Amino acid sequence: MKVSSLNRKVNLSIVAVMIATIMTLSTTSCNQNTQAKQSQTAVQSLASVTITDQEVSDAQKAWGEGIVKIGKVYLDKGDYKTAALNFINKYYDYQHGPVLFKPTLVSQKQFRTDLQGALSYFVAGNDNYPEDHGFAIKPWSSVRFENIGTKIIGNMAVAMGNYYFTPVNGGDEVKVEYSFAYTKDNNGKLRIILHDSHLPYTPAAKH
Repeated sequence: MKVSSLNRKVNLSIVAVMIATIMTLSTTSCNQNTQAKQSQTAVQSLASVTITDQEVSDAQKAWGEGIVKIGKVYLDKGDYKTAALNFINKYYDYQHGPVLFKPTLVSQKQFRTDLQGALSYFVAGNDNYPEDHGFAIKPWSSVRFENIGTKIIGNMAVAMGNYYFTPVNGGDEVKVEYSFAYTKDNNGKLRIILHDSHLPYTPAAKH
């Protein structure tokens, strides 16, 4: 009886050790799977917010087409101010705070951070910005970008170069220098957080 009892205790101990080992292996495997899934999710999340060169090019093309569209609405005697407002809301990031906006043809209030300042520049009509004549309602028939370089750091991209505006009534392209900074919103769309453009430097005539 004593031997039988001892054998039973030994067997129970072995079974207990086996169960404990199985549970440990199961927990370890579960933890590894969880960690692997978390790592995969983190990689996918990072990939979804990182901006690509192609996305910058696409955003620039769409921006240029938007400027042309505002001008067309103006020529068709439509509601070009609403068209401009929709354009700004679509491509700029005013929904999340100020945008660093320095437009081309201004010399008095050349630095603007709110939506109204940008809207005035594109379509004029705001007494707070008397020098604005409506850049988007000049109007233009086409806009093309010529990137000199793009710098991307995660969810932010900065592009610099020249863009060229062709007047609707013909004539030469107008060359303008630009620096644009973009961020990606929760829907994966690029939005402008910095817009800086100006005409190229013209040396003073020598005397």
